[in-house]
Formats: sequence, C-alpha cells, structure tokens
Amino acid sequence: MNDVTDLEPQFEKLRQDMQVNHDAREIALAESRKLIQMASKAIKLIHRQDYEGSAAILAEAQTKLKAAKGEIEHRPHVLFSGHIQDAEKELVEALTLLEISQSKPIPDFAELNVSLNAYLHGIGEAASELRRLILDDVRKGHFESAEQQLEVMNTIYEGLTTFDYPDGLTNGLRRTVDALRAVLERTRSDLTLTQTQNELVSELKKYNARL
Repeated sequence: MNDVTDLEPQFEKLRQDMQVNHDAREIALAESRKLIQMASKAIKLIHRQDYEGSAAILAEAQTKLKAAKGEIEHRPHVLFSGHIQDAEKELVEALTLLEISQSKPIPDFAELNVSLNAYLHGIGEAASELRRLILDDVRKGHFESAEQQLEVMNTIYEGLTTFDYPDGLTNGLRRTVDALRAVLERTRSDLTLTQTQNELVSELKKYNARL
C-alpha cells in the first residue's frame, strides 16, 4: 500500500503552480482595469476632438498591454480568461473610433496583436459609438460628414453580420451586432428626419422670400 504522505511533495508543487496562476491573474486583472480606464479617457478626448491627446493615451495603453501580456504569456489560460480580452476590446474600440473620426481606415487586425473576438467586438462597439459623432455633426449642420459616418457604421455592421458562428465561439458577438443594428436604425432615422426638416425649412424660406 502506498504511503499517503508521499503525495505531499506533489501537492506542494501544485500549490506553487496555483500561486503562479493566481499572481498572473492578479496582474491581468489590475492591468486590464488600468487599460480600460485609459481607453475610456481616450474616447472622451475624441468626442472633444482632441485627437492628439487621445492618440498619445492609446499609444501608451498599447505599450502597457504588450507588457502585461508578456508577463503572463506563459499562462495562456490566464491570458485568455477574459481580463486581458476585455482590455483589448476597449482599446480596439477607442483606436477604431479615433481613426474613423479623422476619416481614416479602421485599424488592421494583424497590426493590433489582439484576439480575434476582442477585435470584432471592439469595432462593433466603436460603430455604435459613432452615433454620438453623427449627432454632433447633425447639430452643426454638417450633413455630408454625418452621412459618411453613417456609411462607415453600416459597413461595419454588414461585415459583422457575416460572422454567423456559435456564441460560444464568438463570445456573444451576435448581441453586439444586434445592439449595433438598433443604434444604426435609430441613427439613420434621426438623420433622415433632420435632413427632411431642414429641407422643409429651406423651402419655406425661399417661398417667403418670393412673397
């Protein structure tokens, strides 16, 4: 019969491994919180049209993300447990919004070094965030810019609808797409209504001028 006490060395090794996992998880959790906060700040600056300030924050965030992933890459189940992917998604959203707001192409997936799901969810949420930029343009009477932004929103939506895979594989991408569709329809309706109203006002002014 084996001596049960012989298992203690194995348990000690397992505890050490678990502690390493725990430490990596704590690093991932702490860093992801910082990165999400930085992404949020960057988006606020975009809405204030401080593109240079936003770009600086996002550049720093990308450096921090790379460092965080490097510290825990030897524990891939921690890396992909959700903490880091959440941070990646928020950074993709901010980076995408920054580029679109300056009429630039959305960031290329291969250049960002993020997970596929983080990228897809990130550009989807960036497209929804475009509604605020579009309404700002509408209030300023910049309808051409608003139309261009709406077209970008629609293009991202249509692209995401082609990822018809199980939610377990895409981490619930369908919910992000459904939310984007609702925002897209509401934004298109608001833009069309405002344009129609403006055209009516313009015609009334022309009519009054002829009287």
